[in-house]
Amino acid sequence: MKMIRSLIAGSAAALVLAMAPAQAQNKPQDKVTLMLNWYLYSEHAPFFLGKERGFFADEGIDLDIQEGRGSAVTAQAVAAKSATFGYIDVTTMIKAAAKGAPLKSTGVLFQVSPMSVMGFSEKNIKTPKDIIGKTVATTPGDSMSQMWPLFLKVNNIQPDQVKIVSGDGQTKLNAVTNGQADLLLGYVMDQAIKLQDATGKPVTPIRFADSGVNQISSGIITNKNLLTENPDLVKRFMRAATRSAEAAEKDPAAAVDAMLKANPKAGVRDTLIVGMKQSTALYHTKDTANQRPFRVAMKNVNDSLDLLVQYGGMDPATRGKAEDYVTLDFLPTN
Repeated sequence: MKMIRSLIAGSAAALVLAMAPAQAQNKPQDKVTLMLNWYLYSEHAPFFLGKERGFFADEGIDLDIQEGRGSAVTAQAVAAKSATFGYIDVTTMIKAAAKGAPLKSTGVLFQVSPMSVMGFSEKNIKTPKDIIGKTVATTPGDSMSQMWPLFLKVNNIQPDQVKIVSGDGQTKLNAVTNGQADLLLGYVMDQAIKLQDATGKPVTPIRFADSGVNQISSGIITNKNLLTENPDLVKRFMRAATRSAEAAEKDPAAAVDAMLKANPKAGVRDTLIVGMKQSTALYHTKDTANQRPFRVAMKNVNDSLDLLVQYGGMDPATRGKAEDYVTLDFLPTN
């Protein structure tokens, strides 16, 4: 009887020892904060899907996703190390880094610009030439208003052929909703969705990128010190983020459902799914069509630097090169 008890005890101990490595592997080891660029909307859904499906936990990461209050604010938080990673407009980070902020992007998700001029589909404004004679609501000083003159120029539209009304983000939406403006400058997966949610009317965006005015947009940033202090964490985070984006490409509805499960007030499911599909359409250019998400072409980054110098107020003396601001070294290679 004693021998049987000893065998049972020995087997139990062996089982515990066998399970220990697996339990240790599955237990999140690093608490990581990802601060977003803004309040929740469609493009943020992949991170919630990755968290729900355990992609970050698989990499030993206990992920906390926080809403932001603008790309510039999130950049400041990452520079101050109060957030581990940020998901923001990478050109905003580039401007800060050019002025000395210790920031770098470890992957660009939106490689096609979401900047658009948009209005209700019932107005039948479908091409740049249809904008002539119309009223457009803009926000002075934001990234879209800075690119607007170039969009007009490449489409051979004179500035005085379009009437401009100015206001903040909500004012722009109100202007189009109440008919004070025909169009507004906004993001295809953000303001277009808000307009549709508020009115129930379909919206037609005219993307700047389709006219050749293309800047890189949303991506992951971190403090440059983390790249040398804990490169393994950065690699693990980017592996999980890449899997999350790929899963959202395959199933946009699942990504939206994961975000709504975490925050039911994030938006209206049907229009969030439309926005998620529009978001995944921005993940690749022709140069990166066969690459995994976040692996941007450095030519795209360099072209964006040129646009920042010409139209975004960037000092040519601080332009640098693409590799100064974006690294692909921490992305999965297969």
